[in-house]
Amino acid sequence: MTELRGVGIGLGVAQGPVARMAEPLPAPADAPSALSADEETARARDAVAAVARELESRGAQAGGAAQDVLEAQAMMAEDPTLESEIDTRIAAGKTAEFAVHDAFASFRDQLVAMGGYLGERAADLDDVAQRVIARLRGLPAPGVPDPGHPFVLVAKDLAPADTALLDLDKVLALITTEGGPTSHTAILAREKSIVAVVGTAAAKDLADGEVVIVDAAKGVVTADPTAEELAQAQHRADARRDASSAPITDGALADGTPVPLLANLGKPEGAAEAVELGAEGVGLFRTEFLFLSSSQAPTVEQQREAYTKLLAAFPGKKVVVRVLDAGADKPLAFLNDAHEENPALGLRGIRALRASEDILREQLTALAEADKATQADLWVMAPMIATMEETEYFVDLCRDYGIKTAGVMVEVPSAALLADRVLGHADFASIGTNDLTQYTMAADRLLGSVASFQDPWHPAVLRLIREVGDAGRINGKPVGICGEAAADPLLAVVLVGLGATSLSMAPTALADVRATLLQHSLDDARVIAEAALAANDAASARTAAQDAATRSKETQS
Repeated sequence: MTELRGVGIGLGVAQGPVARMAEPLPAPADAPSALSADEETARARDAVAAVARELESRGAQAGGAAQDVLEAQAMMAEDPTLESEIDTRIAAGKTAEFAVHDAFASFRDQLVAMGGYLGERAADLDDVAQRVIARLRGLPAPGVPDPGHPFVLVAKDLAPADTALLDLDKVLALITTEGGPTSHTAILAREKSIVAVVGTAAAKDLADGEVVIVDAAKGVVTADPTAEELAQAQHRADARRDASSAPITDGALADGTPVPLLANLGKPEGAAEAVELGAEGVGLFRTEFLFLSSSQAPTVEQQREAYTKLLAAFPGKKVVVRVLDAGADKPLAFLNDAHEENPALGLRGIRALRASEDILREQLTALAEADKATQADLWVMAPMIATMEETEYFVDLCRDYGIKTAGVMVEVPSAALLADRVLGHADFASIGTNDLTQYTMAADRLLGSVASFQDPWHPAVLRLIREVGDAGRINGKPVGICGEAAADPLLAVVLVGLGATSLSMAPTALADVRATLLQHSLDDARVIAEAALAANDAASARTAAQDAATRSKETQS
């Protein structure tokens, strides 16, 4: 028996034989073309268009967050700049295969250098290039293997196009050697309730057919397990399945302390599933979907229609809407598409909105009108708040538009350190743990080279969260968590112990978090949080919390 450690997604456990993803196609040779430039150009364009349509089709079939990612990939495939780069290489006598490979590689390097959101797209670009080259060669697109029986998929990482349409009757669990808790693979695995352990570097040595146990709750992959270990894992899997069919209750701790469990949503269409899975409202509604696929800002009427549809799905319940979070790292021609050397630290979030205030005012107009037309409890918050002046600016502007509850996202350490003053003016705070971790650790959350730093369990991040929790208690203001950290069941307990009053997550994570909260009282949560805070790094903080949680449950029993 050998234990391989990584980062678990959720609480699931599964077992089965390994099937590995195939290695990428070899790079095309730089040989002269035997065809005319026009013929090669036609081949390249036909292949790119076919791949783009296939990605769009997969997206429509998958829906949800996967559809957003795949539609973005399709747009990337047909980017005019890429097309021009391919044409230039073909005009120089290259084959379509080599022109696609070289142009995509060049474009990929540029995106990596930009970092931020664009840097994240680089990995997606590799997948698109592989698909186009496979089509040009008349080969099957690279993708998930099909050994003819259920299996545990092992991959370096998964492209969104593969994750989106995984056959969950065949794929028992997912192991990646790269990636972290906020990677696309982790986010989509959580959305689909796939048992997954990511960032398991040692999994590269697992062989096809080798039986493993994938324990997401512990973040461990067990190779060569004993019969007893396999039986214990199956017992846990069966018990978890039975628990998932239990009646849904509101989020609460063992002593009855309420902890509302809310949903993170990217489109109004996700509301029905969130309600079905027990969401008590919405803790983060991302409005970017209205903007990112447009060449110009949506009208007030278009926005009002979308917001009304969302709010109508949650009568009497809290719905927290984040105004547009875009800027230089998510270029929008009508907002800010100027190149910046380090867009993660540039004109984004509230900064970009203030530079184009008419867009912010139109969004607040549409939200206020949707609020009047529905019965939901609308809360509106601004992203990337860093100063008191920005807090005052946004909250006061919301007041001008009749928005009753206006708050801020705490994603920048300065906002966390000034939380006592920020919450003296704002009605609430919502902590975006993904960005807060990024800025605390000075590690771009979308760069694989520093992925090990991107862990919300780090005591430095937890201390900042405690600052905000304390400020909320002193000011009598709610403090929510809407980053991926809230979907980690044990970390959710820690966050409540640090002062969080609500948790928002992907709807599929609600059941695991609800069940874990019910195992601990508020006093327990505070003790578990203190154990994590006393650690020196993320890994030991997680271990300390697990030990404290185990002692808590043993005391209760």
